[in-house]
Amino acid sequence: MLVTERKGRIKVPLAVNCKFSVASFSAMPRSHRAFSGYQAIKILLDDIPTSWYQMLMTATTTRPTTKPDARTRLLDAAMQVIRGQGYSATTVDDICRAAGLTKGAFFHHFKSKEDLAVATAGHFSAMAEQLFGTAPYRELADPLDRVLGYIDFRSAIIAGPIPEFTCLLGTMVQEAYDTHPGIRRACDTYIGVHAADVAKDIEAAKALYRPEATWNAESLALYTQAVLQGAFVLAKAKNRSEVARDCVAHLRRYLEFLFHRPTSKEE
Repeated sequence: MLVTERKGRIKVPLAVNCKFSVASFSAMPRSHRAFSGYQAIKILLDDIPTSWYQMLMTATTTRPTTKPDARTRLLDAAMQVIRGQGYSATTVDDICRAAGLTKGAFFHHFKSKEDLAVATAGHFSAMAEQLFGTAPYRELADPLDRVLGYIDFRSAIIAGPIPEFTCLLGTMVQEAYDTHPGIRRACDTYIGVHAADVAKDIEAAKALYRPEATWNAESLALYTQAVLQGAFVLAKAKNRSEVARDCVAHLRRYLEFLFHRPTSKEE
């Protein structure tokens, strides 16, 4: 359930109760339950409502239904405004207006816009960790299915307005990598944290299907993030999400080719 409060020009979510698990299968049509493992998870991915990702990325799943504190409201507002118009074009006034707070409240919690941006990178990362940590592909036993399920999940959540599915970290670091080293370091840290999580499943899949391969899991995990960030840039340049999903589809095909899981006949 989503509880919201309208503030300024945005609607600030206050609580989300949204988690996928094996229990989700009980709500599936009987015909769908005939599928198992990866096929059933794929059906769940296809049924994700387009608003779900945007809801979860603007509110934590554990946040109480009471009004969030001022600092959290500023972080939520910064995350939305910066993704929409970029770091450089965003002012402290923009963020305060979106959060429904005064500049006095802003400077009580943050020394500067850069200080807020660094904190917002961590805020975004924590929400992403929760989003991907409860995603349906996590239930799969085969590590390669989890890797491919992660890619399918990334494709499934490319929906809605472009600012709402693109990455805050990629948006900020493209602008600020040279002029704001603190922001660059924060974005590097949190992109790295996410890539390291993806690398765990890649490493397990490599051990199972490609133990002789000379590439390493860490570099392949970073490559997946490079494709995703590039896909977001193209979506912005072309002003349409389809090109991003096409890029992710090519990434999936590359991973299938790279691992070359044997078919039953080959086995």
